[in-house]
Amino acid sequence: MKKTIAVIFDFDDTLAPDSTTGLLKNLGVDVDAFWKNVQSMVDGDWDPVPAYLQAIMEESGKGTVEKITQKVLSDWGKEVPVFKGASSIFNRLKKHVRGIDPGIKLEFYLISSGIGDVIRNTSVAKNFTDIWCCEFAYDDVGEVQALKKVISFTDKTRYIFQISKGFVGESFRGQPFMVNKKIVDGEIRIPFDQMIVVGDGYTDVPCFSLVRKNGGFTIGVYDRHRPSRWGRAWEFIEDGRVSNLVSADYSSRSDLSNVLVMALESIVRRITEGK
Repeated sequence: MKKTIAVIFDFDDTLAPDSTTGLLKNLGVDVDAFWKNVQSMVDGDWDPVPAYLQAIMEESGKGTVEKITQKVLSDWGKEVPVFKGASSIFNRLKKHVRGIDPGIKLEFYLISSGIGDVIRNTSVAKNFTDIWCCEFAYDDVGEVQALKKVISFTDKTRYIFQISKGFVGESFRGQPFMVNKKIVDGEIRIPFDQMIVVGDGYTDVPCFSLVRKNGGFTIGVYDRHRPSRWGRAWEFIEDGRVSNLVSADYSSRSDLSNVLVMALESIVRRITEGK
């Protein structure tokens, strides 16, 4: 049996409040008007993720809004708050797994439709073996210039396959077609049934479906302070997308922390029993 487990997180509204909305507020952008504009683009057949990224580029330097640069994004990342307990959940889960079987390795990954230069500078970024997000290209003074990478919906499953095949880390940057390389069963690094996916939104649905169908665990989270989003979260239960639905509280002994521990214990038991 392979002895590595992957816990894969979304970021916005999963580990932290929406970092893009926070960025816009910090820049002095009219947030309601911004998202209404994005929705009008979606109504005009834009994909939601490139729509919001394009809208951000159009805000750069408009009116009283400062130019949006790589530094502005990275500086904001350092200020992004995370949900209760999120900063400590990684070490707590690793310690728990080591206490059961020191030979089993636990890795964390992040796949997000959020902005890479924000997320890579957050307080929790150091805990991940690899991070995949949307990316901007910048001009010679660092201002956002073009979309470089867009990760949306089924795009996220590409990185699930990369994790499974072991195509992670800096050595695989700039090799987008490696994920298509055929891997025989004996070379799979992390089977799908040794994965846990934690997410909150529609862009996570393909990952939920892929991992749950293949024996892994899927956990839906919601922000208890945003009742307007609860209906969307409940749809994941009704549609059978997730194994559990809990509030995004990662503190010790919270429901989410307990569910993660129970899922890990189930996978560890499966590995140690060779099933």
